[in-house]
Amino acid sequence: MALGDAILACLTERPMTGYELAKTFDSSIGFFWKANHQQIYRELTKLRDRGHVQGREVVQSGKPNKLVYTLTPEGRAALRHWAARPSVPASIKDDLLVRLYALDSVALEPLRTDLMARLEHHRDRCSRYERILSKRFPDGTAPPADTGKLLNLRLGVRHERAVVDWCEEALDALSALPAGAMGSNGAAIEDGQRENNG
Repeated sequence: MALGDAILACLTERPMTGYELAKTFDSSIGFFWKANHQQIYRELTKLRDRGHVQGREVVQSGKPNKLVYTLTPEGRAALRHWAARPSVPASIKDDLLVRLYALDSVALEPLRTDLMARLEHHRDRCSRYERILSKRFPDGTAPPADTGKLLNLRLGVRHERAVVDWCEEALDALSALPAGAMGSNGAAIEDGQRENNG
């Protein structure tokens, strides 16, 4: 997926300024496709050059004029073409998981601290998804045009709850490690333990 595809998807909701698109990324589509404001503005220029969006200047009194972007028919066709291709499963790159893999060779206290920070991050994110769900879909249903948004939010809640449960499990497992099982630098005291870990 390219950032341009995500921007085209955002513009199916309504015409937006670059600022409004950036805010939309911050509060919704950005949960599963990250982009900063500068990247979004650069990509809007490329999409306009390709004819996928058009910008209309709106005159404002007392403040600078703004440029509102709208999907063109070519942009809608490009979005449909992209959406018809098979999706690619997301890949994971997580340095915390790599540290856990090498648990017998790393210090435990920084790892515990990191896990607690992750736990809070995912608790906060879960609460945020739940607030959006209850505000936007209070009865748990959505009109046809918003069904995808509802499904994404439900997946977000389930994912964050699962990660919260896993963080709690990992913290419990680290706390249950026998005292003295790890060396002062986190490394196992007995060389044989490393071999047993595979």
